Parts: sequence; structure tokens; C-alpha cells
Amino acid sequence: MKLAIVAGGPESLIPDLQSSEFRDYQWVGADHGTMVLVNNNIRPIRAFGDFDSLSEDERAKVNHSGLQLSIFPPEKDKTDLELALDWALSQSPEQCLLLGVTGGRQDHALASVQLLMKAAHMTTKLEIMDRRNCITLLTPGTYHIKKNIFYRYLSFLSLSEKVTGLTLKGVKYPLQEADLPLGSSLCISNEAEANVFTVALSQGYLLMMQCSD
Repeated sequence: MKLAIVAGGPESLIPDLQSSEFRDYQWVGADHGTMVLVNNNIRPIRAFGDFDSLSEDERAKVNHSGLQLSIFPPEKDKTDLELALDWALSQSPEQCLLLGVTGGRQDHALASVQLLMKAAHMTTKLEIMDRRNCITLLTPGTYHIKKNIFYRYLSFLSLSEKVTGLTLKGVKYPLQEADLPLGSSLCISNEAEANVFTVALSQGYLLMMQCSD
């Protein structure tokens, strides 16, 4: 199973939902992202949120759509996206994409990046994607990653106090058994040179960001 959650970030950054790359995905709405899906003639299998970001007409459209809605009060301890993600991960999908979670409010964007930690010890591949970036979390291990020509830049940040044993091969600026502490910009704006590049780390949590500009 492959799931894609659409949240209510700026629609200008949301990839083309009709693209063939999403052909095998089932869709989940998070708050206003549900309206984005409906407007794209996509019927989500579930939708989560308080839906307070919808206009009265939009809310009526969603309420009468026959969708399976999980409605929550505005005052709650989790964002609509986290509620949707918790359900999605409970389904143990092979892959899960988060769309519409970048741009706009930075508090929501940063929280969305940290939500990648929820799948850190799961087999689910969890990624954030927009029209210019793809962000994923790497845990200790070795990864052989195919170069994507649509993303020129390759950057890494530590999401833990420190990433140790960081090795990068097949890139413009290689590393061998390096430490990457939290707050360091050492690994910003690298570039993949080989068709398949290698990332390895022995400890910590590493954000990998592939960026087009």
C-alpha cells in the first residue's frame, strides 16, 4: 500500500496530483488538503481535521461528499496533519508521502519535518515532497540512492544531537566517517555526481534534502 497525505499548504507548491508518479497511491486529506483533493477530482479514502480553514461553502461541500471524515475540535493536542499521519502509519504502508506541508506558516512546516521521526523505526518510507524539494529521514545504515536529475542540490542536516560516522560517496563533496552535529551547515549544497550515490551513518538521525533550486 502507498499513501499520500495532502495538507493545506500553499497550492502553488503542491505537485501535480494528476501526475503518473502518484498513480499507485491512495489519498488522505488533512483539513484544507481535503478540499484540494476534491477540487482535483480525487476522492480520498479518509479525511482528518477540524476543517476550520474551510469556508462555509467548502465545508458544506466536504460534509455532503460522502467521504469518510474524522472530525476533531479546533482545540486539540495534535495538528490535523499529525492525526492523518498517525492513522496512515497504523496501516503500515510501504510508502507515505506528505504533500502541502511546506511553505506558508513556518511553525507548521518545521513541525512537519519533525513528524518524519514517527517512521524512524518503521519499514514505511516517509517523505515530504513539494514542487522543488524532497525530504526524508535516514537512520543508521548504508543507502545507495539513485540520482534524480530534477534535484540539483543535495543537503544533509542532523535531526539528533549529532550524526556520527557520516560517509558520502559519489557526490561533489565526499565525506568519510565524519561527525555532523546539530546546527552545523557542513553538508548544505552538495551535489550528486554518480548515477547512484552512497550515504552511510553509524549513529543519529539524518535529514536528506534533495532540492531543485
